[in-house]
Formats: sequence, C-alpha cells, structure tokens
Amino acid sequence: MTETKRIKPINDKSMLYALCSMLLIIAVDQITKGYFLYLLTGGIPLYGRAFDIVPFPFLMSRVTSFFNFVFTWNPGTSFSLFRNLGEAAPLALIVITGVIIGFFAHMLYKSKDRWERVALTLIVGGALGNLVDRIRFGAVVDFLDFHYAGWHWPAFNFADICITAGVMVFIAHWIFRKK
Repeated sequence: MTETKRIKPINDKSMLYALCSMLLIIAVDQITKGYFLYLLTGGIPLYGRAFDIVPFPFLMSRVTSFFNFVFTWNPGTSFSLFRNLGEAAPLALIVITGVIIGFFAHMLYKSKDRWERVALTLIVGGALGNLVDRIRFGAVVDFLDFHYAGWHWPAFNFADICITAGVMVFIAHWIFRKK
C-alpha cells in the first residue's frame, strides 16, 4: 500500500502572510522607484505621462565595473517586449496585466502548497508593483543596469526581481516535486 502525502489545507494565517508580503513588495518597489525619481527630477511625481516627466540632465551613475544606475521608462513588458504597440499600449497592458494578476492571485488563493504560495506571492506582488507604475505613468520605471564587456542586461527594478525570483521558485519547486 502506498502512502499518500498529506497537504496542509489553506488557512487564514497563510493568506494573511501572503497579503502582507505582497504589500511589502509593492511598498519597497514604489519606495525605491520614488527615491530614484526624486534623485533624478527633484520631486516625486504622483502621476503623469511617463515621457512628460523629464529628469535632470541625464546622469548615469556608475556604481561598479559591472553595475550602473540608469533611468529608463519601459512602456512594454518584461525586457521591453511589446513596447511598440502604439497609443493603445498603456491601456492594453494595464488590462492584460490585470487579467494575468487575477489569474495568479486565484492560483495563490487555491494553492495548498507552501513553496507554490511563496512563488505566487512574489509574482503577484511584483506584478502589482509594476501595475501601479503603469496606472500612474503609462510605463514602468527601470533603473538597475548590469553589464559586462559592453553587453547590457535590460534595465529592471525591484518588482522585476520579485517576479523573476517567484518564477524561479515556481519552476524549481515543480521540478523537485516531480522527483
């Protein structure tokens, strides 16, 4: 007779942890972006069209031989995909992002697996952080730039780090759960 593994049922405490973690991710993301915008513009704009918010003369701050702070508006999705959708892009991406967030939030609510919940919390929290930018500005603030020998990884932000980490946890958990 095979022994079945019992999965702990969802409880209110774990959902509360997920919600608090998402709020923390959104807060850290918005604070880092706000601080960066403050350094570049001398103020923290609450809303406006992204490309109308002009920073001081562009300063790229070299931190190390492989890392810079840069300023870029990303009107597309991850890695600047879909940035050429035209005038409808901001609204279309807000709607698409909202639907995707809803799907992952539903998965999070239904999940009974701890690591799956951690992964989905990171993904939803990061996506919500970027969604706030899309609603406020029509584009996302990206400012972290890693490079090597003239090759630059696309600029990103804290929310992107959370989304990427969440996807990595989700994939790793899926692989190891199968074994």
